[in-house]
Amino acid sequence: MQYKHKKALTEQARELRKNMTKEERKLWYDFLSGYPVRFLRQKVIGNYIVDFYCARAKLVIELDGAQHYEEAARVYDQKRTEFLQEYGIMVVRILNADLLRNFYGVCEYIDGIVKDRLQFGSNPP
Repeated sequence: MQYKHKKALTEQARELRKNMTKEERKLWYDFLSGYPVRFLRQKVIGNYIVDFYCARAKLVIELDGAQHYEEAARVYDQKRTEFLQEYGIMVVRILNADLLRNFYGVCEYIDGIVKDRLQFGSNPP
């Protein structure tokens, strides 16, 4: 299934790539940019911009800061997750604090999810 993306968000995504948070920079430059399965950063999918996207594994990685605990943000995040799941895309949310406290553990976690999704064709049991 192919999803359309909102072209108006392309420029905003480009700006977000230029101005990544320190946590996004760390995950991107220290792990995902060299990962053997291609990830894209600040990818437009539908009406949303996701932090990191792996098309082969149909996987989105979202890094969440404190603002994601607010009610409006939680509702928005849930709506976005439901939209992505309609396309078979798994959304994994990682707290910024967890990334900074346990970077290698987070990398192992992501690696395991990618391998599982590829092994089971993005539909693990």
